[in-house]
Amino acid sequence: INAIPNGDQLVMTALGGTGVIFLGLSAYALKSRKDFSFLGGMLFAGILVAFLAGLGAVVFSIPALSLAVSAMFIILMSGMILYQTSAIIHGGETNYIMATITLYVSIYNLFLSLLQILGIFSGDD
Repeated sequence: INAIPNGDQLVMTALGGTGVIFLGLSAYALKSRKDFSFLGGMLFAGILVAFLAGLGAVVFSIPALSLAVSAMFIILMSGMILYQTSAIIHGGETNYIMATITLYVSIYNLFLSLLQILGIFSGDD
């Protein structure tokens, strides 16, 4: 954090953004009572494509692709939060340990993707 100028601000901004996104999406899923189980197949395919694109960004060292993958992961992890929260509410997920781990991983990936985008746009390489 100290090696990056304004690193602490970037981390706190990403943390705040992650919290706002998670709380907002969870509140929406709780309040609307809508079943988001239809997102399952789309999320699986999207995460697979984003993962492969991320590997391509690392192998070929393409910064624009890395930015696109981070944006894709923000959208996909937001969908995953809706999907998993809905599954918990509607009884589709009976293994609460797995549900908690899935939500944690989604929040973690959301935070890292936000942090990467903020780091890219901070202007300091």
